[in-house]
Parts: sequence; C-alpha cells; structure tokens
Amino acid sequence: MDSAAPVGLRRGTLIRRSSLFMRAFVHGRNVTLIFIVQALHSTALAIVIATAPLISFMLLEDKSLATLPHAIQWIATMAMTIPASFFMKRVGRRLGFMVGALGSVLAGALAVVAIFEGSFLLFCTATIFTGATNGFAVFYRFAAAEATEPQLRSRAISFVLAGGVVAAVAGPALATWTKDLLLPYAFAGAWLAVIVLGLAVLATLSLTRLPRPTTLERSTGGRPLGVIVRQPAYLTALIGGMFAWGVMVLMMASTPLAMLACRHDFADTALVIQWHLVGMFAPSLFAGWLVARFGVSNIMLAGVVLLFGAASVALSGLEVVHFWIANFLVGMGWNFLFLGATTLLTTTYTAPERAKAQGLNDFMVYGSAAACSLASGVVHNFLGWGAVNYAIFPVVIAVGAMLLWFRLKPEPALAR
Repeated sequence: MDSAAPVGLRRGTLIRRSSLFMRAFVHGRNVTLIFIVQALHSTALAIVIATAPLISFMLLEDKSLATLPHAIQWIATMAMTIPASFFMKRVGRRLGFMVGALGSVLAGALAVVAIFEGSFLLFCTATIFTGATNGFAVFYRFAAAEATEPQLRSRAISFVLAGGVVAAVAGPALATWTKDLLLPYAFAGAWLAVIVLGLAVLATLSLTRLPRPTTLERSTGGRPLGVIVRQPAYLTALIGGMFAWGVMVLMMASTPLAMLACRHDFADTALVIQWHLVGMFAPSLFAGWLVARFGVSNIMLAGVVLLFGAASVALSGLEVVHFWIANFLVGMGWNFLFLGATTLLTTTYTAPERAKAQGLNDFMVYGSAAACSLASGVVHNFLGWGAVNYAIFPVVIAVGAMLLWFRLKPEPALAR
C-alpha cells in the first residue's frame, strides 16, 4: 500500500495536469477562433463604413441625410444589445453568435438589391440587419474574457480586438477592388463581399466550443441592476465606453463626406479609413500588456489625450495627410479608452449578473455611437467639418475629469 501511494499521487498529478492542459487548449482555441470571427466581422463592417455614406449620397437628394444609414446601423446595434445578451444567457454564446451572423448575409443581399433599384429606403433596411448582426458581435470581446483566467482577461480582450487589424487591411482594399464589380451599379459588388464574409463567420463559429450557460447563470440574476450601475467602476467603464465610441464615430462618419467636399479621390478616402482602422485595432497587439503594466485608468487617460490630439490635427488642415493622421489618432484613442473600459467593466459583476450588466452597458455605448453618427452628418452638412471636430473637445475634457475622479475612488474587483 505504501509503495502504491506515490504511484497514485503521480497518477493524480498527471490527470490534473492533463485536465489543465486540455482546459488551456480549449480556451486558447476558442479565443483564437473568436479572433478570426472578429477579423471577418470587422472586415465586413469596414466595407460598410467606407461605402454607406457614399451610397447614400448617390441615392439621396437631401445630402444632409447621407449618414442616416450609418446612424440606423448603430441604432439597430443599440436596440439588439439587450435582447442579444439575454438570448445568449439562455442558449449560449455559440448559437447566439451564429443567429446574429445570419443578419450580415441578409444585409448584403438587401443592399445589392437596393443599389440595383436605386432605393434609399431598402438600403436603410439593409443597414438595420447590419446593425442587428453587430448587436451580437459586440459581445465577442466578453466571450474572449470569459474563456480565460481573470488575470489574463485584458490580454484576451485585446487579442480579440486585434482581429480588426485584418479588417484595417482587407476591408478598404475589398471595398476598392469590388466597388466597380457590378457596374453601372457602383458599390454593389462591395456588398456581395459582405455576404461572403457573413458566411465565413458562420463557418468559423461552427468550430468553436464555447460552453453553454450553467443552470445557476440561467436561473438567477444576482444583485439588482441599480446596485451594479451605482458602482464607481461601472459608471466609469460605461461613460468611458460611451464617449470612446461617440467621439470616434462623430469624426469617422463624416470623414468620407468631408473628403468628398474637398475633392479627394475615393482611393484616398479608402486609405484614410484603412489607417483609421489600423489605429483602432493595431494597438490591441500590445494594449492588453499596457493595461497590466500601467493600470486601466492610466490607459484610459492616454486614450483621452489621443482623442484630443485627433481633433486638433483635424482642425489644422484639409489635405489628405490631415484626414489620415486625425483618423489614425482617433482610432488609437478609441482603442485605449474602449479596451480599458471593457476590462474595467468585467470587474463589476458576477456570472449571474453578466447578461444585464453587459447588456445595459452596450445598449448605452452603441446608443452613443448611433446618436453621434446621425449628428455627424447633420453638423457637417450645416456647420462644416470644423464644427464636427470642435464638438469633441468638451467631451474629452469631461471624460478626463471623470477618470481623475475615479482614481480617487478605487474599488476592489468582485470575486467571479
């Protein structure tokens, strides 16, 4: 018996190590697949960003409404976040994400028909489905965080957001290559690419092994939502995420219109959008490490400084280089502020509270994006590109003040 004990202990140790290895393998596999899904989805979104205002401009008589489809997309994203969050609480991330991805396929088909028919109303309908898809896809970052240990969550979120680097290269390039594919119907070919990318998302999601919600997660709700929201950390994460998206969309949505007014070529616009996306997602290759090294509030403050710099550059001139640098900086500022806000948010709720805490956050965040997208076109049309950028300054100053307030009221993270 005594001689057998060490063998049993060794066998138990091997089993535990094997179990840990398998868990790490599955988690790593899931995060990698979510990264690929994020890259495919972001590529489709990049095509929408680059083409939707110009398609609207082409179809409309009232040019002030050129960013309306873009705003509708964000309204649909906002409207879908809470239903999507609770739907996935019941059926799990994998099935929920696959249902959401179907909207991208439908959106692409509707947009192609809309361009053929010259129907602005149908094109707006297509962007509703694009937004609905995005209402599910915004939870990719949370799925990555849930697939890793708490101390690695900022890096998992950062890695998945880095999928946008692929989109930064592929999205504008695909838009440029395919916009004349179905001439004389300009940009119809680009939305065919959106259909293909949606099908690729579905295929990749089918390979994931994301766990279904536990009985406890489905049956309980934890603390009241009001208690969760009143935490300084939750409020800081919520407001940081809202204004990260709001400021970024305010500038980005009117950039194609401003560049058109300045008589810059579409290829230049696509290049600016491409570098904007590089700015949004390339920092994710190292931002997770920066959060772990310097702290979440410091990284969020760095994002505020970058947003301030972006507006300053945008106001300094109207050459392609000014649009390029400003959009690159606003993308970087978005990344630092949004990544920090997401990481901070994951410390404010327990597993049973996840659906409502995440759902409310993303409802407000993408509501801010929708409002700023619509305002961007109206402000640009009536007051000009300069007014769009002047509006950024008071917002980033307010967010910076809020972050300084939060640094004086730190809270311990919740046990997850």
